[in-house]
Amino acid sequence: MGPTHSIGFETQREEVLGERLPVEGDLPAWLTGRYVQNGPGQFEVGETALRHWFDPLAMLRGFRIDDGVVYTNRFVRSRDFEFARDRGRVRTPFPGTPPDRPVWTRVWQALSSEFPDNPVIGVARFGDELAAVTESAVALTVDPETLATTGRIDLTDGVDADLTLGHPHYDPARETLVNLGVSYGLETTYTLFRRDDTTVETTASLTFDDAPYVHSFALTERFAVIPSMPFGLDRTALLVGTATRQTLLDAFERFDRVGEFVVVDRETGAVVARVEADPMFVYHHANAFRDGDDLVVDLVAYPDERAVTDLVLANLRSESPSVPQGDLRRYRLPLNGGRATFETVREGQLEFPVVDYPRRLGRPYDYVYVAETSSKSGASLPTRVAKVSVPDGKAVAWSEPETYPGEPMFVRRPDARSEDDGVVLSLVLDGRRDRSFLLVLDAATMSELARAPLPHRVPYGFHGQFYADDAPTRSMA
Repeated sequence: MGPTHSIGFETQREEVLGERLPVEGDLPAWLTGRYVQNGPGQFEVGETALRHWFDPLAMLRGFRIDDGVVYTNRFVRSRDFEFARDRGRVRTPFPGTPPDRPVWTRVWQALSSEFPDNPVIGVARFGDELAAVTESAVALTVDPETLATTGRIDLTDGVDADLTLGHPHYDPARETLVNLGVSYGLETTYTLFRRDDTTVETTASLTFDDAPYVHSFALTERFAVIPSMPFGLDRTALLVGTATRQTLLDAFERFDRVGEFVVVDRETGAVVARVEADPMFVYHHANAFRDGDDLVVDLVAYPDERAVTDLVLANLRSESPSVPQGDLRRYRLPLNGGRATFETVREGQLEFPVVDYPRRLGRPYDYVYVAETSSKSGASLPTRVAKVSVPDGKAVAWSEPETYPGEPMFVRRPDARSEDDGVVLSLVLDGRRDRSFLLVLDAATMSELARAPLPHRVPYGFHGQFYADDAPTRSMA
């Protein structure tokens, strides 16, 4: 029998509201708050099978933890979702699936930069509001208790941009969100900005001749580090492809240039360094900090654009999937001139690096938690969750046969005495039982403390946040 990972890419239409879950084991008494994760929920629209892992309609999974676990899941009622439900068609151009619209509508969408509002990447708080987010111009607010969609936030308000990234940072020192806005045209512009409850302030604008794809960026107390790697969009091919039903996936290519890290002073907006680097592709950064005249940047690096193009659902569901290899690397960026160098901290495949955020944001740290895929499993999904020491790469991990743990969410104990004093949460897909469970691990030893089985299986998810009752700040970038 082959691996059971394919059930992680199957639709779950059932929505559950406020169901108390059985708990096997003991939850720490101090663990009180709300864990909300985002990710795919529906993999087809009408008769159209969605093509890429980033295409499915978003579903939130919520866990209220307080002397037990109460579970809720709900689709986000975006315009894309409502159009799919009411008409059985794809409204806007998804990364791998073209819209089911007339050619003139598709061309108008391209010319007017109309992007999907299907918020499938993660969640964030804007003031007192919880919202589902993606790479879009909007975030969709939700009721934190019921996860019902309540409204829309224009994320480009006050920013000259077509859309914003789905991985904003929270700066605890300034109590602001820091993010990048993106504008496409004859040139591509990335705008660094910060937002608090009342104001939006642009810090810097970076212009590129090509259209490098940036999914996330690194932040230190003084600098923002934006990876401009030679992988991204052929804008002409994307525009022309609207008539022939081609997508972002079809227009994704490698540019004929080196890579670079662009280092921006967060206060003045000045570009203090453009550090050349060998080409690589990055989705997620673990952390960054200054070390003398260098910046240290830890991230998950892939060799090339197959990190995007191989994530088609037909490949991921197959019995022998081609899984891009992402390694945990430590880069050193010399601020006084020279190329970037790196060392491999831990070989992949691994993803979803999470640290003690925001307490270690921009500072030296000792541990990062990741989801890893065993090369022997034959699966396209992670098979263990690991605590990795940096920079030596030694690790201790939790695993169980035919289970696929999601992003590891570190939650610090309120009176913690060490960096790893807390728990790790992970929403795990159980391939043997065709259902999911919430896993609670001791963050120091990675031993299991408790699990709470869900009443059903939910598709494998992307990113979440834990908001503690006593300190409701975000738990990851």
